[in-house]
Amino acid sequence: MEEEAGVLKEGFLVKRGHVVRNWKVRWFVLLQDKLLYYKIEGGKKEPSPKGRILLDGCTITCPCLEYENRPLLIKLKTKTNTDYFLECCSREERDSWALDITGAIHAGHPVQVQELHRMKNSFKLLENISLHNIVERMYDSSTGIKLTRNLDQGNRYKETFTGSALVDWLISNSFAVSRFEAVTLASMLMDENFLRPVGVRSTEATRSSDPSEKFLDDSTALYMFAESSKKNTSSKEEVHFNISEFSGTIVKQGFLVKQGHKRKNWKVRKFVLRADPAFLHYYDPTKEDNKPVGGFSLRGCLVSALEDNGVPAGVKGNVQGNLFKIITKNDIHYYIQASSKAERVQWIEAIKPLT
Repeated sequence: MEEEAGVLKEGFLVKRGHVVRNWKVRWFVLLQDKLLYYKIEGGKKEPSPKGRILLDGCTITCPCLEYENRPLLIKLKTKTNTDYFLECCSREERDSWALDITGAIHAGHPVQVQELHRMKNSFKLLENISLHNIVERMYDSSTGIKLTRNLDQGNRYKETFTGSALVDWLISNSFAVSRFEAVTLASMLMDENFLRPVGVRSTEATRSSDPSEKFLDDSTALYMFAESSKKNTSSKEEVHFNISEFSGTIVKQGFLVKQGHKRKNWKVRKFVLRADPAFLHYYDPTKEDNKPVGGFSLRGCLVSALEDNGVPAGVKGNVQGNLFKIITKNDIHYYIQASSKAERVQWIEAIKPLT
């Protein structure tokens, strides 16, 4: 088995296909010198890897903004000039994978690893940086920052961007080398009235006495160009989802395997847990529209771990281990599989207080 060399990290990532440019969820295993990826069938990892990415001589780009509907990408270019695009489920997860992959690429070169950590914590803004120039670039229709509709406390805002999206954009366009630098730069743009906070979270942060906390590197904090129109609330609802379902704070998100209701087949879904109001939505990570394929209110739900010996009742296919079940107050049963016991405990502990 190739995995005997010691696993540095493993988990679900969404990978772009080489021949057909579609996106598929694969189970990735990071070893010292390579990244293996496996197909998951019926909630189980296939014994042999579907492919491998050799890390020697690889270059990594993170953040990678080549796909505007997939902002959480890592791009790997191998020594033989093959490009791999890997999508994570959150910014923290993406940065953690990027750091571990970079560490593995440079493992044989301790000086470069030290340099990496120094750069990650460094602070050296470009001299003579022109804020006007940055804002002009941000406005560029093809390479600028993508403006989207966002929700905050039940209000819907047009033409906004999130704090973490701006930080990604500043790093990707070489205006900053670390997230700390990018946050400082974003605060300067706000101080000079190029940007303004939108909604409760980002507005409250501006009252902080610490300059590094005035701008939030966060996917729930909203900002807009200062001269953009004021709040633009729309009454249009998402497909059969009430807009208020998405107004809660994101408590946890990640990839889990879920049993289908009709065909009882097992598919990887990206789950997003929100509080106030408490909802759990799930998304098809291979699609780009970022609309949930399902979701439910957690009020009155029961959540419990299922036994690990054998296949529990209600579970179809030979799927076992790390399973848990959520029963909604309308008595709909959801069967979900985490990738480890610890992950199952984390999800159950996050859901329980919201029921």
